[in-house]
Amino acid sequence: MGGLTEYLRFTVTLTAVVDPFLAVPFFLSFTAARSDAERRVLARVVALTVFLVLAIAVFAGEALLGLIGASLPAFRVGGGLVLLLMALAMLNAQAGGLRQSQDEARELEAGEVSGVVPLAIPLLAGPGAISSSIIAAQTGGLPHQAMVVACIGVVCLVAWVVLRRAHQIETSLGTTGLNIATRILGLLLAAMAVQTMADGLKELFPGLAG
Repeated sequence: MGGLTEYLRFTVTLTAVVDPFLAVPFFLSFTAARSDAERRVLARVVALTVFLVLAIAVFAGEALLGLIGASLPAFRVGGGLVLLLMALAMLNAQAGGLRQSQDEARELEAGEVSGVVPLAIPLLAGPGAISSSIIAAQTGGLPHQAMVVACIGVVCLVAWVVLRRAHQIETSLGTTGLNIATRILGLLLAAMAVQTMADGLKELFPGLAG
């Protein structure tokens, strides 16, 4: 990956994977009894946690792939499949089991968790976001990885703004508007997922490129 276009593509893809709009109802439900100051703090902590998790994935990804004995092309195929499953759930305006299990959702609604878990992990920084970050970072050196982290920072800034303005966004868009935004991001993510799998399959089976 290199060039402004590819970094922009990664930023759009990661925004679709993280999908902060999908987190708005969960965030509002969890913070219903909290003050505005507490909501601001939680939004900031969630966004920062997402950034740290994905930044660590960028720099630790190569070691992780070596540890499990997986090649980057194979990881592309597997990561693309994860993204596709997430996209299918988003097209139905659902979080899906990859982002959040039913038990995790119940814990969040009951206020039995801090909010960072599962809002930041795994709702926003889940398997799809982590695998996307690892794949993007493994095609260049340290300057490239720094650019990938910068793209992650942009996405986390967007997530922070969305969570910080969650109440206004829900009031303006409503449930239907939020679902439409999630479906649009799901459609973009589905296309990116198929492309990721196609790139991995071409590297695993060079004959497919002919």
